[in-house]
Formats: sequence, C-alpha cells, structure tokens
Amino acid sequence: MFYDNFSSDYDRFVSWPGRLAIEMPFLERKLHESGARRVLDAACGTGMHAIALAQVGFETAGADLSDGMISRAWENAQTAGLNLPFKTASFGNLTAAFGPESFDALLCLGNSLPHLLTAELLSQSLTDFAHCLKPEGLVIIQNRNFDAVMAARQRWMEPQAACEGQVEWLFQRFYDFEVDGSLTFNIITLRRENGGDWKQSIQSTSLRPLLAVELRDAFQSAGFEAVTLFGGLTGSAFDPSASGNLVITAFRSRM
Repeated sequence: MFYDNFSSDYDRFVSWPGRLAIEMPFLERKLHESGARRVLDAACGTGMHAIALAQVGFETAGADLSDGMISRAWENAQTAGLNLPFKTASFGNLTAAFGPESFDALLCLGNSLPHLLTAELLSQSLTDFAHCLKPEGLVIIQNRNFDAVMAARQRWMEPQAACEGQVEWLFQRFYDFEVDGSLTFNIITLRRENGGDWKQSIQSTSLRPLLAVELRDAFQSAGFEAVTLFGGLTGSAFDPSASGNLVITAFRSRM
C-alpha cells in the first residue's frame, strides 16, 4: 500500500515545524470560533496535527486507512508525552469507529479526499463526516487546487530534502495525467549515505482531481451549510487559477 510504504519517510518529507507554524493559527482560530472541543483528524497520517492541537488544549483523535501511518502516529504521540486515540479506519467507516455525533469538528488535510476515485465514494464519505459531527459541527478540508492543476497541466511539485547525520533524502513528486481524467501521483525517493551513490525508489497511487465546484456541491448535498472556500490554511482568498490549495470550511446542518 502506498502510504504504508511511505510512512517511514513521511516525517522526513514534511517539514513539520514550518508547516505547523503556518497552518495552526488558522486551524485554532476556526476551531475556537466554532466552539469546538473534541476534534477528529480523519486522515491523520503520522498524527502531527492531532498532536499539535492536543498540545494547545483540544481533545483530539485520529484515523487513517494506513496501518503504517497509525503506528507512526502512536510513536509520535508517545514521544510528545500524549496518549491519543488513533485508529485504523477509512473514509466511510469513521462513524462506526468512533460513534455518531462524537466530535465538534473534523479535519481532513493533506490532499486526502482525492483518493476517493468516484463521486459515490465522495458522497458516502462526506455523509460519514456529517454523522461523526454534532449538529453545527465544523469540517475543514485541504486539497491541492486541482482547478489550477488541470487547467495548466501542472505536473511537477517542489522537491523536498532531508538530512539526518550522514544520510540524505530527496523527494520529488509529479503527476501523470491519465486519459480517463484521473491522475497518477508519483513520489521518487532518493537516498544516500556518507556522500555515496544515490539509491532510488518510486511509489505511485491514483487520485481523482476534485474541482472546487464539485466539492462545494458535494458538501451541500451531504448536509453541510455555510460552505466557504479559501486558498490555503493561511485563510487567503481562493483563486481558481493561482491558489496552491483549496481549503473548505463548512458546518453540519442543524437537522
């Protein structure tokens, strides 16, 4: 599985201090504005957002389809001195895993929803999100801005680098545009020790490039209100042609 294989390198790939410094002010502000206390990270990866939110007073839990990511999340929480409920659970099964109306807010970050490859799976997952939330509960999702990716055929993303002692890593991400309209997301990992030869591996997975209009309509159909679009987790305005990300906030309806 793509993310099981990548779980050991994920925290090297992401520069967490810099990322959290950018994203946490927006997340905290939106959570406080909604009165949220209990928060589920629905695609938690290695758990760093859930851990950071727990450290500032929220009661957090995490779920991820990948056993490898959940194992890393447990390790990261223990390192931080926290005992958080991380569970292996896929989209569509979150209510079964945690119980209905268990959370005041739900996060789905890191371009996770595009792994749902049909409109039906997206609808089922957003309905599951709604069932996890209390009435008027907040959802925050973060995807790549696929309006811009698809319009400009943006294939390549910025490379990432990491170094630990005498070991170096380089990560290069790119898309293949498939004839059926889907994307193949690829990550090339280069690794070398002591300045020696680079060893490389490549991992790939399929994505469905979700456009802003489709996502807005899907949230409304799943029972969410006040659907608002942003251009990133800084709270910038969404520009379909230029924003790097699409962030959506919405609230479960009272009904």
